[in-house]
Amino acid sequence: MIRRFGLLHATALNMTNMIGIGPFITIPLLMSALGGPQAMLGWLVALVIVLCDGMVWSELGAALPGSGGSFGYLRQGYGAQRVGRLMGFLFVWQFVLSGPLEIASGYIGFSQYLGYIWKGITARQTMFVITIIGLANLALLYRRITSIATITVALWIGTIVTVIVVVATGARHFDPRGAFDFPPGGFNLSLGFLLGLGAASRIGVYDYLGYYDVCYIGDEVENPGRVIPRSILISTVAVALIYVAINLSIIGVVPWRDFVPAASHPQSNFVVSIFMERIYGPGVATVFTAMILWTAFGSVFALLLGYSRVPYAAAKDGYFFKVFARLHPSQGFPYVSLIVLGILSIFAGFVSLGLVIDALITTRILVQFIGQIGAVTLLRRRAPELPRPYRMWLYPLPSLVALVGWVFIFATTPPTVVAFGLGALLLGAACFGVWSWKQRTWPFEARHGIA
Repeated sequence: MIRRFGLLHATALNMTNMIGIGPFITIPLLMSALGGPQAMLGWLVALVIVLCDGMVWSELGAALPGSGGSFGYLRQGYGAQRVGRLMGFLFVWQFVLSGPLEIASGYIGFSQYLGYIWKGITARQTMFVITIIGLANLALLYRRITSIATITVALWIGTIVTVIVVVATGARHFDPRGAFDFPPGGFNLSLGFLLGLGAASRIGVYDYLGYYDVCYIGDEVENPGRVIPRSILISTVAVALIYVAINLSIIGVVPWRDFVPAASHPQSNFVVSIFMERIYGPGVATVFTAMILWTAFGSVFALLLGYSRVPYAAAKDGYFFKVFARLHPSQGFPYVSLIVLGILSIFAGFVSLGLVIDALITTRILVQFIGQIGAVTLLRRRAPELPRPYRMWLYPLPSLVALVGWVFIFATTPPTVVAFGLGALLLGAACFGVWSWKQRTWPFEARHGIA
């Protein structure tokens, strides 16, 4: 692995991943969660959570800068030879489920916006588009890291240009009466409001996902003790400002009642294209839709780049199939892991967007996000001598805020999705037990007297 990702590359990777298709495809879903612009509170709640959680990632990423991110943090935090084995296994287990789902959400968003250009696109044609885009993504990533760093910046520039056009257009045609047209009783505190806020926050977290993407390629980041924390903070704050601007720009031109609820308004699939069409006409809207497609592709590019390193790191340390530890013989990237995750992401793209978002957030909360909060706390106690180029500000307050936030989001998730998340976790634990028993490793080694 060559350390070629500097601060610019790392920030570009995070922001490309974070922005992507998210704010363009989820605005109707967000507004539908609470039935009006008050749903923007969900993005605020999500911002507080990810800012605090970003400090957890920053401390762990700066202290343990290796490929795989959470896999290494959980192992070291909980003890590599005991509970850390279980946590590492469960992380890879849930990652195989949630990683392709997140990448697939970008493919789904791409196909939905393509529907503005390709009128009357059918379900079968949509599946074909997702397959072609997924294979193209694989081909572009199948090269050495120096080329990928350059491509990442190029895609990031396309993303920023797209965002600037939306915000500038919205600012010139902004109508506050539409943007702040709150429905009667929109802020009445009730169980329904809390459930809706949880749904909006879940969508908000999905839109922010990727603030930590640089942690997955820690072996390829130069001066990781400085670059990782700074790239996480810069990208999170910048994207938060961008999200607010995009959201207000759109609902200040296209009344939210025109696409809420999203399920009964087909145009909600490409609401930003409708936004441009109402101002400049269908010709300009078509060109701008192509820019959004560029942004969507940049997102899935960044995701697959970072996520392909996770099974590689696990396999290298003996926690996953050895074949995933293979590096390309001449260009030095984990090609087996890249191919497998890329293919799984294509198949995951055939699932609905709403289900994808709920499932991937719920699956990650227990092991990855909450698990890492425990890891950073345990490392502070067990390894106080560990070099920490970045130390969490106001520790442990950010950890506690993030913990409360993750519990709130999990508790307000629909029961069927919660059951899926818990079921996947229990099945993973059972598989870990069988695997450990066959390998005669913890927690069975003491019983059999095997070192």
